[in-house]
Amino acid sequence: MAYHARMRRVVLGITGASGSIYGVRLLEELRKDSALELHLVVSAAGRRTLVEETGRTLREVEALAHVVYDDRDVGASLASGSFRTAGMIVAPCSVKTLAALASCHADTLIARAGDVTLKEGRPLLVLVRETPLHVGHLRQMLALAEMGGIIFPPVPAFYQKPRSIDDVVSHTVARVLERMGLGRDSVVEWTGGGRRPEQA
Repeated sequence: MAYHARMRRVVLGITGASGSIYGVRLLEELRKDSALELHLVVSAAGRRTLVEETGRTLREVEALAHVVYDDRDVGASLASGSFRTAGMIVAPCSVKTLAALASCHADTLIARAGDVTLKEGRPLLVLVRETPLHVGHLRQMLALAEMGGIIFPPVPAFYQKPRSIDDVVSHTVARVLERMGLGRDSVVEWTGGGRRPEQA
């Protein structure tokens, strides 16, 4: 697919952490916006988790993106700051990838693309999937946040009264897109508390 100047590129990385459905659903939602061009990288561990958790084939998921890369190809276009994007999302993000991003250890394309995103001042959002967290995990999160990364654990909001796993995933995906400036006004605002003063 030829890149059109009016399209915005979005990079999505899927790693081996549990929660592959978040990456898949993000692709599905982003694909609805014809002004976006989706660039996908799935790690080796991510490929295995994706199949085991979602029942979808790698080919089916890759078909949702416009361009697909090999995570070992650290010389791909995503590895250069001259490749302009609207930002990058890693969903789900393993602790291994979190640590690579926090320490600038760019030995994979996902880590290199994330590092480039940060150095160019573009938004990098990571859905870190791990619990419980020890001090080492927290230090990596703090380091990445101090570098400008957005730490976004997929924590469900129960005030929305979710009735299914799909409801939980949908709410998180909608909030991610909103935080990245790619939202479609699909997050229902909380309206509890407060009152309007009576008119004189």
